[in-house]
Amino acid sequence: MSDAVSPLAPTAFPALPPLAGVRLASHACGIRYAGRTDLLVAELAPGTKVAGVFTRSKTRSAPVDWCRQGVAGGTARLLVVNSGNANAFTGGPGFAAVERTAAKAAAAAGCAPSEVFIASTGTIGVVLPDEKITDNLAAALAKLDAAAWPQAAAAIMTTDTFPKGATRTAVIDGTTVTLNGIAKGAGMIAPDMATMLSFVFTDADLPSDVLQTLLARGVEGSFNSITVDGDTSTSDTLLLFATAKAGNTPITQAGDRRLAGFKKALFDLLTDLAIQVVCDGEGASKKVEILVTGAVSARSARKVGLAIGNSPLVKTAIAGEDANWGRIVMAVGKSGEKADRDLLSIAIGGVQVAKNGWVVPGYDEAPVNAHMKGKDIRVHVDLGLGRGKATVWTCDLTHAYIDINGSYRT
Repeated sequence: MSDAVSPLAPTAFPALPPLAGVRLASHACGIRYAGRTDLLVAELAPGTKVAGVFTRSKTRSAPVDWCRQGVAGGTARLLVVNSGNANAFTGGPGFAAVERTAAKAAAAAGCAPSEVFIASTGTIGVVLPDEKITDNLAAALAKLDAAAWPQAAAAIMTTDTFPKGATRTAVIDGTTVTLNGIAKGAGMIAPDMATMLSFVFTDADLPSDVLQTLLARGVEGSFNSITVDGDTSTSDTLLLFATAKAGNTPITQAGDRRLAGFKKALFDLLTDLAIQVVCDGEGASKKVEILVTGAVSARSARKVGLAIGNSPLVKTAIAGEDANWGRIVMAVGKSGEKADRDLLSIAIGGVQVAKNGWVVPGYDEAPVNAHMKGKDIRVHVDLGLGRGKATVWTCDLTHAYIDINGSYRT
């Protein structure tokens, strides 16, 4: 957690309302950080359903494996999250730490260990001192509060400079339901099925299979469409919990039209949280939105967008406020996706700079240079091949990124 807040941070943490069936607490366990909280505990009402998506990293963490098993069970009673130690690449001792934590948390909450969901974020390759968590569980649980959303979001921060939260409401068959979400992430952000860590809660009454379908769809246009540095975390975890306390008519099919409002609210909330992660990219000074149109498919468009968003040359040009659109051309060409040099068109800040494979005649770089000096940079690439489109969000790459990561463990 940095003392200097990102220049792209929102002015304040949003007002997340209490959500029936959810109480939260944060606590300082001293896992790595001094003088700050590093443990989040969320208590969930009996019968809460759960869904999740996780990193595809082949070196995934022990908590990711644990949560994958738990999601298969479909129900949740407790969420335990620590910052400062990822419990990744820790072998048998790492998984044993998860099992001990789940067992003691389950005993304290009066539920099965399989209903305890665990996530960790921080340094890779260091065995987690789980006794620092379990010795503090009772104290944390004693502080459970339905209004502790800001404290919960702050407890899971690592190099983040601000806590991330979002809230939405929707109507399901005449009943209003609420969705609250928190997230953390600033570096090692190139999600592959999820983000660093994000937890979404709703009081809607929906079965786990419906939640799973909606979450898997929603992640594609949100967390799977952002990148900070092109590195996929070992710990990526996105969980969705539904307490069923709103009293809506249960709906058993994800395609039911009565879920249209909920689906929209969920997708919008996920996108909000994902963009907040980009806005807290390590060392970032500019948010970049990359719209790709004219691709052969939406999937192809997103891959092209990520190739642009992951390019160090593109990102450093943006940091330097240099309208070097040739680097965008380069990134499209290296993406591996279908593209035709002679059909490619590019606009920056709404100004057409290249069309059909060539610079626009009489192109005036002055308005583009002016746009590059702002904090919100917009790039539009049209491939001219089809109807596929996608939006990707990234940030610039500054020397501060090196400063942060060069001293991360020291």
